[in-house]
Amino acid sequence: MILQRDFFERDALVVAPELIGKIIVRKLDDHTILRERISETEVYRGEEDKACHASKGKTQRTKILYGESGKIYVYLCYGIHWLMNIVTGERNNPQCVLIRCGEVHNGPAKLTKYLQIDGNFNDQKIYENPHVWIEDDGFQPELKTAPRVGIDYAGDYWRDIAWRYIAEKK
Repeated sequence: MILQRDFFERDALVVAPELIGKIIVRKLDDHTILRERISETEVYRGEEDKACHASKGKTQRTKILYGESGKIYVYLCYGIHWLMNIVTGERNNPQCVLIRCGEVHNGPAKLTKYLQIDGNFNDQKIYENPHVWIEDDGFQPELKTAPRVGIDYAGDYWRDIAWRYIAEKK
């Protein structure tokens, strides 16, 4: 089953753990299909979250976070790595879930590189999209939580909050 908009119209703290175990699918222009099970996500939630891009308010870059749930938010990190997020929640309540890792590609940049996701996907829907979507095959792994990664600039509270969800390895 392909996840639809209503899946993403919930709070990021609900969506992020439920994305673990789902399969992100990418159909390339030559019709090659790439698939990878999501094994790690991170939540970025609201203007109060100092690690969230919306912490500085609504800008040209962040306006997507204030819009429709189920939109892809892709940005360039360190000027070289594309990172993929999915907007969640209600309009004007900026939040998203970073797709941090797959079972094979361990890291958000490695995953987007494998899936050939770049800035051209920014502001596209993750549902009703012929090039990238997320499927649910019913698999539900055990989860653990941990602090988010690479956000020391946000301060101790926001760095240490356990908003990273990880599939337990057996």
